[in-house]
Amino acid sequence: MTDRAPVLAEVQARVANENLRRHMLATEAIMRALATRLGEDADAWGLAGLGHDLDAEETEGDVSRHGREAAETLAGLGLPEEVVHAVAAHNHDTGVAATAPIDVALIAADQLSGLITAAALVRPDKDLAGVKVKSVRKRYREGAFARGVDRGSIARCEDLGLGLDEFFGLGLEAMQGIAGELGL
Repeated sequence: MTDRAPVLAEVQARVANENLRRHMLATEAIMRALATRLGEDADAWGLAGLGHDLDAEETEGDVSRHGREAAETLAGLGLPEEVVHAVAAHNHDTGVAATAPIDVALIAADQLSGLITAAALVRPDKDLAGVKVKSVRKRYREGAFARGVDRGSIARCEDLGLGLDEFFGLGLEAMQGIAGELGL
């Protein structure tokens, strides 16, 4: 099953924090773009992005559970095993290995969405439209900027055959495409 509606309903029912919801939407958009670029199933990959932090508020403080509980929920909704596995594997603390391209993509997209969001929020207009690949690259190199973003996870895009600039451009374009939903 790759129907978005039940996953979105779970997000709306279980995720109270609007910024977290927006992060999940941004990650979904990046995952869909990655799947399209790599010739994969954009619907399935998008659902991995949308559902990956479904349990973040419930598991806060117990990182070993984060990802596992979301994966169990998604399995219960009938999502494909590759989606369920990717969600469990996106948090290395679960002990679930990231082995498939969808797993690696989710790890990278999760962090890239945070970096791009932060790059937009430091702009005077707080608007994604003015963010360029050059500024994302600059912010990526500034370790003090968006300290919570794991640059090593973003660099895993290279495991998918994508250079950083291509990945930044793909992610930025995907997020700009849903800027209204992201409030950016």
